[in-house]
Amino acid sequence: MAEEKLPTRSENYSEWYNQIVLRSGMADYAPVRGCMVVRPYGWSLWENIQKALDERFKNTGHENAAFPLFIPMSFFEKEKEHVEGFSPELAVVTHGGGEKLEEPLVVRPTSETVIGHMYAKWIKSYRDLPILINQWANVVRWEMRTRLFLRTLEFYWQEGHTAHASSEEAEEETLRILGLYADFAENEGAVPVIPGLKSESEKFAGAVRSYSIEAMMGDTKALQAGTSHFLGQNFAKAFDIRYLDINNQLQYAWTTSWGLSTRFVGAIIMTHGDDKGLILPPRLAPVQVVIVPIYRNDDERSTVMPVVERICGDLKSLRLKVDERTEMTPGFKFNDWEMRGVPLRIEIGPKDVEKKSVIFARRDIPGKEGKTSVAQNEVASQVESMLATIQRSLYEKAMAFRDANIHQPRDYDNLKEIVINGWAYAFWCGSGECEAMIKDETKATARCIPLNQPAESGKCVYCGKPAKQRTYFAKAY
Repeated sequence: MAEEKLPTRSENYSEWYNQIVLRSGMADYAPVRGCMVVRPYGWSLWENIQKALDERFKNTGHENAAFPLFIPMSFFEKEKEHVEGFSPELAVVTHGGGEKLEEPLVVRPTSETVIGHMYAKWIKSYRDLPILINQWANVVRWEMRTRLFLRTLEFYWQEGHTAHASSEEAEEETLRILGLYADFAENEGAVPVIPGLKSESEKFAGAVRSYSIEAMMGDTKALQAGTSHFLGQNFAKAFDIRYLDINNQLQYAWTTSWGLSTRFVGAIIMTHGDDKGLILPPRLAPVQVVIVPIYRNDDERSTVMPVVERICGDLKSLRLKVDERTEMTPGFKFNDWEMRGVPLRIEIGPKDVEKKSVIFARRDIPGKEGKTSVAQNEVASQVESMLATIQRSLYEKAMAFRDANIHQPRDYDNLKEIVINGWAYAFWCGSGECEAMIKDETKATARCIPLNQPAESGKCVYCGKPAKQRTYFAKAY
């Protein structure tokens, strides 16, 4: 039976997204509500994300470690704001080995508490600082409304945790990681992001300041794609992370935490995908190039396959796939790889062999417009160039879309119109009351206060009082 046609983004964006994730082999629903099974194709994309980030972390002096999945409930109760922020999302284990536990254990929603406990043991002197640790892990947050990759009960991420001898050094670390995330998102994922400060109501529970990178999805909603938190001395005081400074005085450390999760897979899907399926950026794509040999019989196969094998040898440095499925037509294969978002398809048939050429088909430019004939002896050099062009084109297209859908509102009524299908970049006085009213009346939240915005002043879009900075307001995932 033929598979139902993929819903278009304009018809039903939510269902389009769900179907793409399922049909492309990225993930599937788990038997536990709100959880997902990440399939090999989706996990391969996540592995490429891990590799790109891990290299950046290590280049900035960070080391990987692993901490327990189970955290004593009493740890969360030590930091008042932290436990209040996370209580509704906690999964708690009360029994183990057939007996009731003396103390309930929380299934890790984030690791500030257990890592704070360990840092208190390890840090004794200023010579022990800074400590720069990252872990790759799964976490559990009991979400009520879930969606594959974007918001699931269990998800995968990296979480960095650092401790420093001064406030200035910790703040510098927080912003360094924010910049690292932005660099990764734009240069590897081809996802344009805006780095900025979160409002007080949107910051991480227990942080002094939270920063994020915000990305616009294909339906103009915002997605928080990564966060970096300056924790001040809140967790240091809660867990007694103290050290003797150079003057032999006992001081509390200054800490940070930061994370980027499998939610970024959703960001890639919704930033670049079209009505035919995924479009993956070449630098992260599990398969960068797929070769589709085209033949009707054994004679044609014996003509085509030696050329395919020779080209495979020329492209061995790339993530390459040859589709030799005999039970599928070339047209079916083309559609299948388009659904999976492979950046570049190479078609080789008997006529191409005769002409000593191949056909390149770009995933980011559908139809005939994306096809070019390339000489066989130029394939290796042309593929590298083409992948770089596709990577750049995806970023530029996403940037143009984002910029076309960000507007500066004339007044509050205009903001209400803008956030129906876009982002409003508006003056805001900083009042939590104004922020709450905007959210209540429009469903748009303060996404971030962008860093390094020009010095200017105006009137708060909601209350009209003096304001010295602009903020992005948008509906969000």
